[in-house]
Amino acid sequence: MTSAPVSRHRVLSQLNGLYLILDERWSSRCSLPDVLREAGQAGVKLVQYRNKTESMTTAYEVASRLRVIAKDWAMVFVVNDRCDLAMAVQADGVHLGQSDLPLGLARRLVGHDMLVGASTHSPAQVRMATEEGADYLGFGPIFSTRTKADHEPVVGIQGLQEIRGLTPLPVFAIGGITPDSLEALRQAGANGVAVASGILDAVDRQQAFTQFLSPFH
Repeated sequence: MTSAPVSRHRVLSQLNGLYLILDERWSSRCSLPDVLREAGQAGVKLVQYRNKTESMTTAYEVASRLRVIAKDWAMVFVVNDRCDLAMAVQADGVHLGQSDLPLGLARRLVGHDMLVGASTHSPAQVRMATEEGADYLGFGPIFSTRTKADHEPVVGIQGLQEIRGLTPLPVFAIGGITPDSLEALRQAGANGVAVASGILDAVDRQQAFTQFLSPFH
Protein backbone atom coordinates (compact mmCIF):
# COMPACT_ATOMS: atom_id res chain seq x y z
CA MET A 1 0.00 0.00 0.00
CA THR A 2 1.03 3.61 -0.50
CA SER A 3 -0.05 6.98 0.82
CA ALA A 4 1.25 8.88 -2.19
CA PRO A 5 -1.30 10.95 -4.14
CA VAL A 6 -2.81 9.26 -7.15
CA SER A 7 -1.34 10.81 -10.31
CA ARG A 8 -3.69 12.11 -12.99
CA HIS A 9 -2.28 9.58 -15.46
CA ARG A 10 -3.14 6.76 -13.09
CA VAL A 11 -6.53 8.30 -12.37
CA LEU A 12 -7.44 8.27 -16.05
CA SER A 13 -6.14 4.72 -16.46
CA GLN A 14 -8.44 3.54 -13.66
CA LEU A 15 -11.66 4.70 -15.29
CA ASN A 16 -12.92 1.20 -15.91
CA GLY A 17 -14.31 -1.83 -14.13
CA LEU A 18 -16.26 -1.56 -10.90
CA TYR A 19 -17.09 1.98 -9.77
CA LEU A 20 -18.14 1.55 -6.15
CA ILE A 21 -20.71 4.03 -4.83
CA LEU A 22 -20.56 4.51 -1.07
CA ASP A 23 -23.94 6.03 -0.28
CA GLU A 24 -24.33 7.61 3.15
CA ARG A 25 -27.86 6.21 3.43
CA TRP A 26 -26.32 2.78 4.06
CA SER A 27 -24.15 3.98 6.95
CA SER A 28 -26.65 2.76 9.56
CA ARG A 29 -26.53 -0.75 8.07
CA CYS A 30 -22.83 -1.12 7.36
CA SER A 31 -19.58 0.71 8.01
CA LEU A 32 -18.60 2.61 4.88
CA PRO A 33 -14.93 2.75 5.94
CA ASP A 34 -14.93 -1.04 6.42
CA VAL A 35 -16.55 -1.55 3.02
CA LEU A 36 -13.93 0.69 1.45
CA ARG A 37 -11.10 -1.31 3.03
CA GLU A 38 -12.68 -4.53 1.77
CA ALA A 39 -12.94 -2.95 -1.67
CA GLY A 40 -9.26 -2.09 -1.61
CA GLN A 41 -8.38 -5.65 -0.66
CA ALA A 42 -10.57 -6.94 -3.50
CA GLY A 43 -8.84 -4.74 -6.08
CA VAL A 44 -11.42 -1.99 -6.58
CA LYS A 45 -9.69 1.11 -7.97
CA LEU A 46 -12.51 3.64 -8.28
CA VAL A 47 -14.90 4.82 -5.56
CA GLN A 48 -17.43 7.61 -5.09
CA TYR A 49 -18.80 9.03 -1.85
CA ARG A 50 -22.43 10.07 -2.15
CA ASN A 51 -24.14 12.06 0.60
CA LYS A 52 -27.33 13.91 -0.29
CA THR A 53 -28.84 14.16 3.19
CA GLU A 54 -26.31 15.07 5.88
CA SER A 55 -24.86 18.44 6.82
CA MET A 56 -21.65 19.61 5.20
CA THR A 57 -19.87 19.19 8.54
CA THR A 58 -20.85 15.53 8.75
CA ALA A 59 -20.15 14.95 5.08
CA TYR A 60 -16.70 16.48 5.46
CA GLU A 61 -15.85 14.31 8.45
CA VAL A 62 -16.88 11.11 6.68
CA ALA A 63 -15.36 12.07 3.34
CA SER A 64 -12.05 12.95 5.01
CA ARG A 65 -11.86 9.54 6.63
CA LEU A 66 -12.76 7.75 3.41
CA ARG A 67 -10.26 9.84 1.48
CA VAL A 68 -7.41 8.61 3.68
CA ILE A 69 -8.42 4.97 3.22
CA ALA A 70 -8.78 5.38 -0.55
CA LYS A 71 -5.33 6.97 -0.74
CA ASP A 72 -3.83 4.11 1.27
CA TRP A 73 -5.11 1.67 -1.36
CA ALA A 74 -4.29 3.95 -4.34
CA MET A 75 -7.97 4.15 -5.22
CA VAL A 76 -9.39 7.04 -7.20
CA PHE A 77 -11.68 8.91 -4.81
CA VAL A 78 -14.61 10.92 -6.21
CA VAL A 79 -17.17 13.05 -4.36
CA ASN A 80 -20.74 13.19 -5.63
CA ASP A 81 -22.33 16.57 -6.42
CA ARG A 82 -20.28 18.88 -4.18
CA CYS A 83 -17.29 20.64 -5.71
CA ASP A 84 -16.54 22.38 -2.42
CA LEU A 85 -16.43 19.10 -0.51
CA ALA A 86 -14.29 17.48 -3.21
CA MET A 87 -11.82 20.35 -3.00
CA ALA A 88 -11.85 20.39 0.81
CA VAL A 89 -10.82 16.73 1.08
CA GLN A 90 -8.49 16.89 -1.94
CA ALA A 91 -10.49 14.27 -3.82
CA ASP A 92 -9.38 12.97 -7.19
CA GLY A 93 -12.66 14.00 -8.77
CA VAL A 94 -16.21 15.27 -8.51
CA HIS A 95 -19.25 13.68 -10.11
CA LEU A 96 -22.07 15.92 -11.32
CA GLY A 97 -25.74 15.18 -11.91
CA GLN A 98 -27.93 17.03 -14.36
CA SER A 99 -29.21 19.34 -11.59
CA ASP A 100 -25.76 20.17 -10.23
CA LEU A 101 -23.39 22.97 -11.28
CA PRO A 102 -22.85 23.22 -15.05
CA LEU A 103 -19.84 21.18 -16.03
CA GLY A 104 -17.87 24.12 -17.38
CA LEU A 105 -18.32 26.09 -14.17
CA ALA A 106 -17.37 23.09 -12.06
CA ARG A 107 -14.22 22.68 -14.13
CA ARG A 108 -13.24 26.28 -13.48
CA LEU A 109 -13.71 25.73 -9.76
CA VAL A 110 -11.83 22.44 -9.38
CA GLY A 111 -9.20 22.97 -12.08
CA HIS A 112 -7.77 20.52 -14.55
CA ASP A 113 -6.00 18.23 -12.10
CA MET A 114 -9.31 16.93 -10.78
CA LEU A 115 -11.62 14.57 -12.65
CA VAL A 116 -15.09 15.77 -13.53
CA GLY A 117 -17.63 13.06 -14.25
CA ALA A 118 -21.22 13.52 -15.39
CA SER A 119 -24.43 11.56 -15.06
CA THR A 120 -26.24 11.30 -18.39
CA HIS A 121 -29.59 9.83 -19.37
CA SER A 122 -30.03 10.58 -23.07
CA PRO A 123 -28.04 10.95 -26.30
CA ALA A 124 -28.29 14.75 -26.07
CA GLN A 125 -26.84 14.76 -22.55
CA VAL A 126 -24.03 12.43 -23.62
CA ARG A 127 -23.08 14.74 -26.48
CA MET A 128 -23.23 17.84 -24.28
CA ALA A 129 -21.15 16.39 -21.45
CA THR A 130 -18.55 15.22 -23.96
CA GLU A 131 -18.38 18.63 -25.62
CA GLU A 132 -18.13 20.39 -22.25
CA GLY A 133 -15.06 18.42 -21.23
CA ALA A 134 -16.21 15.63 -18.92
CA ASP A 135 -13.58 13.00 -18.16
CA TYR A 136 -16.06 10.13 -17.96
CA LEU A 137 -19.80 9.51 -18.05
CA GLY A 138 -22.31 7.61 -15.99
CA PHE A 139 -25.18 6.47 -18.21
CA GLY A 140 -28.52 5.09 -17.11
CA PRO A 141 -30.53 3.99 -15.40
CA ILE A 142 -30.00 0.81 -17.39
CA PHE A 143 -32.58 -1.01 -15.27
CA SER A 144 -35.03 0.10 -12.61
CA THR A 145 -33.36 0.76 -9.27
CA ARG A 146 -34.50 1.34 -5.70
CA THR A 147 -31.34 3.27 -4.87
CA LYS A 148 -32.90 6.38 -6.42
CA ALA A 149 -36.68 6.54 -6.03
CA ASP A 150 -37.06 9.44 -8.48
CA HIS A 151 -34.73 8.14 -11.18
CA GLU A 152 -34.95 9.01 -14.87
CA PRO A 153 -36.73 6.66 -17.31
CA VAL A 154 -34.97 3.34 -17.81
CA VAL A 155 -32.77 3.31 -20.92
CA GLY A 156 -31.95 -0.39 -21.10
CA ILE A 157 -28.97 -2.10 -22.68
CA GLN A 158 -30.15 -0.92 -26.10
CA GLY A 159 -29.93 2.67 -24.89
CA LEU A 160 -26.33 2.06 -23.90
CA GLN A 161 -25.56 0.60 -27.32
CA GLU A 162 -27.11 3.64 -29.01
CA ILE A 163 -24.96 6.19 -27.18
CA ARG A 164 -21.69 4.28 -27.25
CA GLY A 165 -20.73 5.72 -30.63
CA LEU A 166 -21.50 9.28 -29.52
CA THR A 167 -18.54 9.68 -27.16
CA PRO A 168 -14.94 8.53 -26.85
CA LEU A 169 -15.14 8.89 -23.06
CA PRO A 170 -15.26 5.99 -20.60
CA VAL A 171 -18.89 5.11 -19.91
CA PHE A 172 -20.12 3.50 -16.69
CA ALA A 173 -23.49 1.80 -16.79
CA ILE A 174 -25.57 2.56 -13.70
CA GLY A 175 -28.95 1.61 -12.33
CA GLY A 176 -30.07 -1.80 -11.14
CA ILE A 177 -26.85 -3.51 -12.22
CA THR A 178 -26.56 -7.18 -11.23
CA PRO A 179 -23.80 -9.71 -11.93
CA ASP A 180 -25.87 -11.53 -14.54
CA SER A 181 -26.12 -8.37 -16.67
CA LEU A 182 -22.40 -7.60 -16.76
CA GLU A 183 -21.38 -9.44 -19.91
CA ALA A 184 -24.22 -7.89 -21.93
CA LEU A 185 -23.25 -4.44 -20.65
CA ARG A 186 -19.61 -5.00 -21.53
CA GLN A 187 -20.55 -6.11 -25.03
CA ALA A 188 -22.78 -3.05 -25.38
CA GLY A 189 -19.76 -0.85 -24.77
CA ALA A 190 -19.67 -0.15 -21.05
CA ASN A 191 -16.18 0.46 -19.72
CA GLY A 192 -17.45 -0.40 -16.27
CA VAL A 193 -20.44 -0.41 -13.94
CA ALA A 194 -21.36 1.90 -11.07
CA VAL A 195 -22.81 -0.09 -8.19
CA ALA A 196 -24.15 0.83 -4.76
CA SER A 197 -26.78 -1.58 -3.40
CA GLY A 198 -25.36 -4.57 -5.26
CA ILE A 199 -22.30 -4.28 -3.01
CA LEU A 200 -23.64 -2.61 0.12
CA ASP A 201 -26.56 -5.06 0.48
CA ALA A 202 -24.53 -8.15 -0.41
CA VAL A 203 -24.50 -10.99 2.12
CA ASP A 204 -21.03 -12.03 0.91
CA ARG A 205 -19.33 -8.78 -0.06
CA GLN A 206 -16.07 -10.34 -1.21
CA GLN A 207 -17.94 -12.61 -3.59
CA ALA A 208 -19.88 -9.59 -4.86
CA PHE A 209 -16.67 -7.66 -5.48
CA THR A 210 -15.26 -10.59 -7.44
CA GLN A 211 -18.41 -10.94 -9.53
CA PHE A 212 -18.55 -7.25 -10.44
CA LEU A 213 -14.82 -6.96 -11.13
CA SER A 214 -14.14 -10.08 -13.18
CA PRO A 215 -15.81 -9.19 -16.52
CA PHE A 216 -13.70 -6.05 -16.88
CA HIS A 217 -10.27 -7.47 -16.05
